[in-house]
Amino acid sequence: MLLTLDIGNTNVKCAIFKERQMLHTWRVSTVRHRTSDEFGIQLSMFLRYNGYGRGDIDGIIVSSVVPSVNFTVEHMIEDYFDVEPVWVAPGIKTGINIKYENPQSLGSDRICNAVAAQETYGGPCIYIDFGTATTFGVLNARGEFVGGAICPGLKLSSEALTERAAQLPKIELIKPDTVIQRSTIANMQAGIVYGYVGQVEYIVRKMKAELGCKDARVIATGGLSRVIADETPAIDVVDGMLTLKGLMLLYERNKVKDKRA
Repeated sequence: MLLTLDIGNTNVKCAIFKERQMLHTWRVSTVRHRTSDEFGIQLSMFLRYNGYGRGDIDGIIVSSVVPSVNFTVEHMIEDYFDVEPVWVAPGIKTGINIKYENPQSLGSDRICNAVAAQETYGGPCIYIDFGTATTFGVLNARGEFVGGAICPGLKLSSEALTERAAQLPKIELIKPDTVIQRSTIANMQAGIVYGYVGQVEYIVRKMKAELGCKDARVIATGGLSRVIADETPAIDVVDGMLTLKGLMLLYERNKVKDKRA
């Protein structure tokens, strides 16, 4: 079976695949000072909870946008799983044409999303990953990655507002029923959530115009995708597992031999 690890700034998203079937998923907090043993034991417990052992894992692929934890994760894999992992890094075979000025600077999570979007939905399409940062990626009609955009995520925007404005409190990111609100907290919630919806709609509209395809499919993924997708027709599909699916596909295209074989 294949274990996929998507290491993000907030969470590590994990999944187990048997061939192309996703069997289980879970997420843990990205703790930068966690040791390899702590991470290894935690993963072992999740596997055991779902009825598997470390010996059932014969392949691992990792995407990370947090370089400071990569050394720890690499040693954890060596000590606890004894397999040679595939890292989503420059030189990996993607199966798609990445038309970026410097392809090596493209984030590994965005590569995973591009691969999964091309395989699952084809081009032209726009995919949006609502994470710590919100990233937009665009595939043209030939399924080539032609670029995108990056903006602060919903939580990051909320945190910046409360940290820099002394009299504004921290809030829960929920969507009020209306934009016009009568309390400071509800005013903030309305401004952040509905303002973000407007930002997404405008960027998608501009991307479709530049792509020359008003019917390009729009796919949303990431932890906060549903908050925005439920409020706008600009998003056609919510696929919360897009990045993990991309990891599975990348592993298929870059398989390495099991060290235990």
